[in-house]
Amino acid sequence: MVKLGFNRSETHGLLPDPDPREVKYTFISVDDHLVEPGDMFEGRLERKYQALAPKVVLSEEGHEFWEFDGKPHFQVGLNAVAGRPREDWKVEPVRFEDVRPGCYQIDARIRDMDIGGIWASMCFPSQVTGFCGSIYANASDPGLGLAVTRAWNDWLFEEWYSPYPDRIIPLGITWLADPKLGAQEVRRNAERGFRSLTLPERPHLLGLPSIFSGYWDPIIEACAETETVLSLHIGSSGGVPGGPRDAPMLLLGATLFGQQSLTSCAEWLWSGYAVRHPELKIAMSEGGIGWVAMLIDRLDNMVDRSGYGRDWADPELRPSEVLRRNFWFCTLDDPSTLATRHAIGVENILLESDYPHGDSTWPDTQAVVEQFYGDFPVDEIRMMTHQNAAGLYRHPLPEVCVP
Repeated sequence: MVKLGFNRSETHGLLPDPDPREVKYTFISVDDHLVEPGDMFEGRLERKYQALAPKVVLSEEGHEFWEFDGKPHFQVGLNAVAGRPREDWKVEPVRFEDVRPGCYQIDARIRDMDIGGIWASMCFPSQVTGFCGSIYANASDPGLGLAVTRAWNDWLFEEWYSPYPDRIIPLGITWLADPKLGAQEVRRNAERGFRSLTLPERPHLLGLPSIFSGYWDPIIEACAETETVLSLHIGSSGGVPGGPRDAPMLLLGATLFGQQSLTSCAEWLWSGYAVRHPELKIAMSEGGIGWVAMLIDRLDNMVDRSGYGRDWADPELRPSEVLRRNFWFCTLDDPSTLATRHAIGVENILLESDYPHGDSTWPDTQAVVEQFYGDFPVDEIRMMTHQNAAGLYRHPLPEVCVP
């Protein structure tokens, strides 16, 4: 047995199911997460790789964790807190029995979505992928890494999306170690209905080529051609780089989410991908919107006054215009900066519930929308709660939408 260094503490069981919330708003969450179930890779790889697939094992301390390519990957407790008592919200790894079944079972997830009044959900991966497939790209055997990447997508399509195609927006990962093969995987997924792809938002931090290198061109071209939205989740390239080594996790892992999203968004804008591919769609996931108007102001200043924007690649559109055309911004609430929504563009704002993480609004997502958005004009509420997301991800809406 592997020793993880975490003593297994007592847990207090799951809380009772909350009462279903009244649905006042048709709500599409563009950022939730799933916890990969322990059997997800069984029977999904060819024979020579099946025994080497990621598997759930038991540590000396009694924790369940994923093992792949000789390395442990544990599900941090703070990443699956929905429906658990506050005293169990810890960094310590958790067992499947300690987390709500909606984290890893699709029928239970749909029930939880109904409880929270969430019409549709797009779910990002968890630790066993590195949030974006980076763990598989680092496999000692590239053939194994590619096989596991494809198996993850197959599971997502067959077990998570297909049973409830009106309720789940299918998001995939791709092979990061070879962009030509990665582009093939994007197209394979698009042909069967995937709407989005998650990539590391700042790949150079993972030792991969930067987005300015040209390395990613085949994957970006495949996304643009297939209308696959590039969903860049904060933290998919690790924490904030360059911080003090002794800084608390509360600083590097939580407080600076907006700063991370601002930096990665600016990098993707100046990469020129949105200029070369006007049809490319990029969503900044879980980064909030508080920084977006500031970025727009700065971009306009660079063109109008400072002269720093003279190397911008598009002679027809300003950087801020390309930002509004090609980028979308995802928020849990941002109550203090919702007043900037018109500067950003109401049509560019999407909402999320972040189930089952600590930031999640579940099961009170409807109440949060009512509190912070309820006084806005109805057409704006409709856009931000469901119309923008349905249009971006080409996802069906119910026959009757509210308000």
